[in-house]
Amino acid sequence: MGKLFGTDGVRGVANLELTPELAYKLGQAGAYVLTGETKHTPKILVGMDTRISGDMLEAALISGICSVGAKAVSLGVIPTPAIAYLTRLYDADAGVVISASHNSFEFNGIKFFNANGYKLSDAIEDKIEEIILNGGEELPRPTGHNVGFKEYKESAVEDYVNFAKSTISGDLEGLKVAIDCANGASFQTAPMALLDLNAKVHVISNEPDGTNINSKCGSTHMQQLQAYVKETGTDAGLAFDGDADRVLAVDENGNIIDGDQILAIIGLHLKSKGMLPHNTIVATVMSNMGLDIMAKSSGLIIEKTKVGDRYVLEEMLNKGYMLGGEQSGHVIFLEHNTTGDGLVTGIQLLKVLKDSGRKLSELAAVVQVLPQILINAKVSNDKKNNYLEDEVIKKMCKELEDEFNGEGRVLIRPSGTEPLVRVMIEGKDKEVITRRAKELVRVIEGRLA
Repeated sequence: MGKLFGTDGVRGVANLELTPELAYKLGQAGAYVLTGETKHTPKILVGMDTRISGDMLEAALISGICSVGAKAVSLGVIPTPAIAYLTRLYDADAGVVISASHNSFEFNGIKFFNANGYKLSDAIEDKIEEIILNGGEELPRPTGHNVGFKEYKESAVEDYVNFAKSTISGDLEGLKVAIDCANGASFQTAPMALLDLNAKVHVISNEPDGTNINSKCGSTHMQQLQAYVKETGTDAGLAFDGDADRVLAVDENGNIIDGDQILAIIGLHLKSKGMLPHNTIVATVMSNMGLDIMAKSSGLIIEKTKVGDRYVLEEMLNKGYMLGGEQSGHVIFLEHNTTGDGLVTGIQLLKVLKDSGRKLSELAAVVQVLPQILINAKVSNDKKNNYLEDEVIKKMCKELEDEFNGEGRVLIRPSGTEPLVRVMIEGKDKEVITRRAKELVRVIEGRLA
């Protein structure tokens, strides 16, 4: 078995790659590593999304947690960011989420949060992995009254909803909002929070059956919500992904508002109130150039990191920034939570919409989104990192950058999991950048086969 932890926990097809046996071992090793220093009976929160395999994996995971003498607190179906928040609120030693986020229902995943609500460092993940794969340490086997046990926390959903509502002052009265819950973890929390804030709410994809999570709905399939917003005449639409750590929006005309635009709208609002530290937003190298162009004309600074919310968070923590995120709608408000939070992001966006008195399409127009083309070049796995040294590829990228003259760019990066090099070209003319991307892919495939 290779490396267990990917960029966002352990993930795979449930019962094939992510088996109950592996979930049990993750529960054991995770509980042992994360609670090793505690002098009390460790307490670990466990939540999940709506996948059919969630019950199976939860049972195995909790068995593992209890087998090393820890107490497992089952929160049931709840968003990923709720676990990050509630771990702190309930003074737990760790939190675990059983979810495969935006993937289809046959996949599932297990990801951990530490006592402070942050995803684990590589070093801690490596330690857990070492125990599972190589029997790195002898795990305790308590008996009698020292065996761990499970309890339920019935108020978890309500406690998280109250927190999300508390991130704004006032309410959302007067707004008509459509929401798409992706038949996932937000199916209770999102409607509850928005109704409590006095918005008029229209809801779709809020009837999970275990197999319909992310199926032609949610933030990865926006067409249904786009049509629904126009049909219901709402002021805005919000689309969550399966575990509700992300959200994308739809304006009153049915146009998609992506993460870059959400960051710009909220960032400008916070800056105008003197509430954006260092007037800086943290984004990734995949963010649209339109965000940079907007920032230059608005006195904002955009700091860029590698792709991945963990790198965005790292930069925010290191430099004291409070707002950051990705184009995918994964937005982090460090003032409020330690990870991307779809519900908090949606509430913040709607509050700006209400306070501004403008339409969402007007607010989003501050970012002129440049067309982006992303094509995968199929290469040898052992050569996928060689593009950095290849003189022909480097020369071609340089020529393209010169040709765009500041109004476009080329970004190439290897896939972390597949034998691919991802080619992204951005510019004003979609036809031109599509042609250029295909040319570059042909060259990369020829050089790195």
